[in-house]
Amino acid sequence: MTELKTFPAPPPLSLTLIAHALTPALRGLVLGGDAEPDPASVEAARELKFAADAVYAGPERAAVRTAAALGFEDPVVEPALRDREYGEWTGRDLEELLGEDPQRVSAWLERPHTATPGGESENDVLIRVADWLGDLVERHDERTSVVAVVHPAVVRAVVLYAVDAPAESLRHVDVRPLAAVRLSHHSGNWSLAFGSIS
Repeated sequence: MTELKTFPAPPPLSLTLIAHALTPALRGLVLGGDAEPDPASVEAARELKFAADAVYAGPERAAVRTAAALGFEDPVVEPALRDREYGEWTGRDLEELLGEDPQRVSAWLERPHTATPGGESENDVLIRVADWLGDLVERHDERTSVVAVVHPAVVRAVVLYAVDAPAESLRHVDVRPLAAVRLSHHSGNWSLAFGSIS
């Protein structure tokens, strides 16, 4: 009988998502916008250590500045990794909007398939990040380690996509500034990958 030789599987493509530094918008429940990151939060990012073969960032200043604080001076700025588009409500305080139009805002908060006026629904964000993940697989081979510094909403959307959860689950995923989540891609699927990430 011939002995079969087995070879270890190649390491999967890995993606580490890092939520960008705290911003006044995140602190104050302001929808969208492109606020400067909190200096103390950017300074805290300097203490974190990550290695990567390729680095991406959302287009927000907080994402690009957080990437730089992490030691990634020249990330690929990827429009598909932007925060949710809030249309006419961009830059508005959620409490203020609730005071002006409680029924409309409550309906939007309760139904993920509803978009803000001129903005995106949660499903739109899930589709956008799923397309980016597909493009990422085409661009990089299996042994590549990728870091993406993005808005916390993008981290939530990618996690939901990886676990095949519906958009309604978005509110059950809490992502804090500078939180990191690792995923791996193997055999056509993305999975959450638990373990040491730095």
